[in-house]
Amino acid sequence: AMSIEIPAGLTELLQGYTVEVLRQRPPDLVEFAVQYFTRLRESRSQDGAKAGPGGAVKAPVKGVVFDGEPMQTESNGDEGEEDDDEDDDSDFEPPPISRFNRRVSVCAEAFNPDEEEDDTEPRVVHPKTDEQRCRLQEACRDILLFKTLDQEQMSQVLDAMFEHRVQAKDHVINQGDDGDNFYVIERGVFDIVVERGGQALCVGKYDNKGSFGELALMYNTPRAATIIATNEGALWGLDRVTFRRLVLKNNAKKRKMYEIFIESVPLLKSLELSERMKIVDVIGVKMYHDGERIITQGDKADCFYIVESGEVRIMMKSKTKAAQQDNSEVEIARCTRGQYFGELALVTNKPRAASAYAEGEVKCLVMDVQAFERLLGSCKEIMQRNIAHYEEQLVALFGSSMDLRD
Repeated sequence: AMSIEIPAGLTELLQGYTVEVLRQRPPDLVEFAVQYFTRLRESRSQDGAKAGPGGAVKAPVKGVVFDGEPMQTESNGDEGEEDDDEDDDSDFEPPPISRFNRRVSVCAEAFNPDEEEDDTEPRVVHPKTDEQRCRLQEACRDILLFKTLDQEQMSQVLDAMFEHRVQAKDHVINQGDDGDNFYVIERGVFDIVVERGGQALCVGKYDNKGSFGELALMYNTPRAATIIATNEGALWGLDRVTFRRLVLKNNAKKRKMYEIFIESVPLLKSLELSERMKIVDVIGVKMYHDGERIITQGDKADCFYIVESGEVRIMMKSKTKAAQQDNSEVEIARCTRGQYFGELALVTNKPRAASAYAEGEVKCLVMDVQAFERLLGSCKEIMQRNIAHYEEQLVALFGSSMDLRD
């Protein structure tokens, strides 16, 4: 009989690749493998890494960084840590031969929505008074992550949620911690604080509405920010198990539907694959009837829209002629499948510069501004380039572009 020997290093090599596939969920495994192993080879030739038996890489014991997202791994002792600090900023390290620690246990918790059909976990139920349930339903009404749930699932989510009261200066979650709960705000103002280079920066706030804490639960990564209550307030928490069982499972199904569409949106082409996948998790879907107004010129902006089907007319009144009788709305653009609108006000932090109307039945993907800024850090730069183009259009229509800037 022929004996088959597994070459040294093969298991670790494939495990490293598998972990990245589970983390990033690429649509094309072969293409992803080409990128992954090409980077591995480049990093090996840069480091002059010594190949072991069978050409296996003797990897430094260190975290894997792929597409800019660090992945914590655990070294078995700290030998050789002092002398390799200077190359810490290299783009990609070969996968270390090590156990993955609890914080990012990707292997243990890879989420496959198709396999987890049988709900073996006991249901979590926190009894509530009618008054509490009413307040909770109101708080959850606009939470995008819950939009994919049907009534039965939503009912289970509401059952599992618990009330959490806070006082000023309370830390709801701390950057770097493991994810335990997802939170929905009922009332109160909360600062979003991120530590960079030893400095705590307040990067935004939640004002009496919104939700946070889902990223650590979705991606098994440490908390990305600290959330601090600035006054007395009330939150509703949802435990990690229920969140993963109900919300993630549904978002995984939604993700399958929207992956291909998101791939085709020109604006998102410049993003990394992993970032595009995260967008799928935070988008909601809204339907509009013929003639329905989607956004109104002059309103405060809180969302950004991508057209999935139908056509949207962008209409604008000139501010320069505001006092004049004949200042009627002028059509300045039309958006069709894959095109976006509503971003200008988010980029300039001004009220809506134009109105948008559905032409026929329209289906839009909607992303709220917090999710947008938090997930893509700043995809504002991509959009900033369009402002000049908009201004040219306005000059042509109204003889002035002051409408965008002032």
